[in-house]
Amino acid sequence: MELVGRGAKGEAMLKLVKRFLKTRYVGLLEEEVARLRGENRALLNSLLGTAGFPPVEFAEPVKPVELPRLRKRSWQQMQMKKEQDALRG
Repeated sequence: MELVGRGAKGEAMLKLVKRFLKTRYVGLLEEEVARLRGENRALLNSLLGTAGFPPVEFAEPVKPVELPRLRKRSWQQMQMKKEQDALRG
């Protein structure tokens, strides 16, 4: 179903809602992966214990780090940087 008369504000709002839901969905998937990994570790250690082996110690999972957004340079800025680098050596 398409909305009639949807303007620039409506398009922007739609993009914002889609981006919000997408990031939320990715976050839910990451939480599910972490939960399943923990469950798998517990099952593996349970099976090893049943077989008479000591439990396995797993390394702490790497925490995701939010990267800073890189600023896009204009072609004029890139050209100026190339010229300055060429003059230096």
